[in-house]
Amino acid sequence: METVGKLAGVSQVTVSRALSDPSKVSPKTMAKIQDAIKATGFVPNALAGALASSKSRLISALVPSITNIVYVSMIKAFSEEMRAHGYQILLSETGFGLEEEQKAIETHLSRRPDAVLLTGIHHSPQARHMLLGAGIPVVELWDITDSPVDTCVGFSHTDAGRLAGNFARDKGYTVAGTVTASDERAIRRKDAFISTFDAPAETRVIIADVGGPASIENGRAGLRSLLEQGLDGGVVFCSSDALAQGIIIEANARGLRIPEDLALIGFGDQEFAAHLEPALTTIKVDRERMGREAAQALVARLDGAAEPASHLIDIGFELIERAST
Repeated sequence: METVGKLAGVSQVTVSRALSDPSKVSPKTMAKIQDAIKATGFVPNALAGALASSKSRLISALVPSITNIVYVSMIKAFSEEMRAHGYQILLSETGFGLEEEQKAIETHLSRRPDAVLLTGIHHSPQARHMLLGAGIPVVELWDITDSPVDTCVGFSHTDAGRLAGNFARDKGYTVAGTVTASDERAIRRKDAFISTFDAPAETRVIIADVGGPASIENGRAGLRSLLEQGLDGGVVFCSSDALAQGIIIEANARGLRIPEDLALIGFGDQEFAAHLEPALTTIKVDRERMGREAAQALVARLDGAAEPASHLIDIGFELIERAST
């Protein structure tokens, strides 16, 4: 700042004042300082500024996967909204384990972010303790609970599973299979589907837990497992559209027709779902809206808005019926 001041013909104090609050210096002086900054390549020390102003302008965002389009589209909408309000995103991938998430939370909090975005409502006790102790706004996505850390934006995974189960029963299916990734929320959807579909005595459900991420490969493996367990016809409920896509590929390889020999329900309504052959029946969640709602909730808190009437924002979901059922 001393060098910038010399080039601009002003004091170091004036440079500091201009960087922290441009309204405190004249436009002419500000232009001189900006020219000097360009000439020197000076980058203001954000950490020092944060210590002085208690604002880092950084928002921590923790997601299970940075390659899964389900999270990518949500984070994109969230980031665009936050950038429009002058904030930047510090993004980390946590996987689906609570211990890894806890480590990421500890690391991010050490950087003094202004707020934190988390995926899911289940965290280790220590992680929750750290978040509450940080005293900053926190938003949890993809789920809802009556006891969030601060604010949650999402939907009921249990209700989503029930919707799929009721839909399958109403379509007249009496046999079902489930293919589920190793995600706590996916497991809740599966359990709700089973309890709803399997309520009548004349129905049955065959289960294939693939024990890994939602992928095409695991979808193919899931269908092979169901067939080996004796699935013959009926409907399969998948915990993601990616698994359903794998099932379509495996079914085609085996000469099975969808929906004539096997009906299929996905989850997520990813972009490709409507363009598969056949087009995939799936449960749609508005991921972009989720990201925007989360950003707006954080911005309101960061701007000093009063406590919201509710710390729970339920964006809901809908079942999109297509040719696979």
